[in-house]
Amino acid sequence: MSIRLLPLIIASLVSTQVQADDFTIQLGGFYSQSDTNMEVTNPVSGNNFTLDYESDLKLAENEFLPFIELNYHFNERHNIYLDWKQLHRSADTQALAKPFQLEINDTIYDIKAGGKLSSTLNIDVLRLGYGYDVFQGSNYDVGLSFGLHTMFIKTGFEGMIGVCASSELLNNVCGSQAIPRIVDENVTAPLPDFGIYGQYEFVPGWQVTSHAQYFYITLNDVKGELVDIKVGVDAQITQNWRMSVAYNYYKVDVDIAQNSPNKDTQIADYNIYYSFIGPMLSISYSF
Repeated sequence: MSIRLLPLIIASLVSTQVQADDFTIQLGGFYSQSDTNMEVTNPVSGNNFTLDYESDLKLAENEFLPFIELNYHFNERHNIYLDWKQLHRSADTQALAKPFQLEINDTIYDIKAGGKLSSTLNIDVLRLGYGYDVFQGSNYDVGLSFGLHTMFIKTGFEGMIGVCASSELLNNVCGSQAIPRIVDENVTAPLPDFGIYGQYEFVPGWQVTSHAQYFYITLNDVKGELVDIKVGVDAQITQNWRMSVAYNYYKVDVDIAQNSPNKDTQIADYNIYYSFIGPMLSISYSF
């Protein structure tokens, strides 16, 4: 990236021209495009295959994604920020096309084809980080940031489902039937992200803001990537209130592998991907 572009392609974690000590609350939202799948077992063939949440289980591909961001700017150059994004989806499949099995907590769940299945997938993304304003002027700030990124994933299934221990499988099928609610919760280890951020006030009360954050890491059974690039215009409404319109590219792609003691059954490996390319709106209050 050219040094000449830094004042324009930078990140602003704050929506205000901050003072020495400044606390900002920012609320907003955008629409996400999701593509989520899970590795499961075909009970008929015994082979593993990829179950797609959007096409196979009918979860919405496009969904409104709210976010909240807190930022504390202190000692003129230091920033501490916390942001949270939520993507919660559920859907009913009237006649499941593909049967599948998965293992959670040493229990085999045998989900039949042709039956109704209620599916839930909740994803929350939390980031905590620190930024330092490397360059400051009368109408601009440019800084570097380091943060930790954690994903909270909750999966649920409810319907006519066979339940048994792996030793009770008969021809790869659970003999007993039930209507249980399967719930599997996972939390990724905090994964680091790095970024550059800043703002430029081109006329009093109006700023160009931008940021770029990135991480890619493989850690134990988790492999993940995050890309977050935003460029926008921020306007002062009152002394404490500001409104922002921005164009955002946001992508999260995480693979979570889980190890099963039973090698014949796949244990809910996840590939979670969602992205957003488009406008976003937010409003912030500083005090």
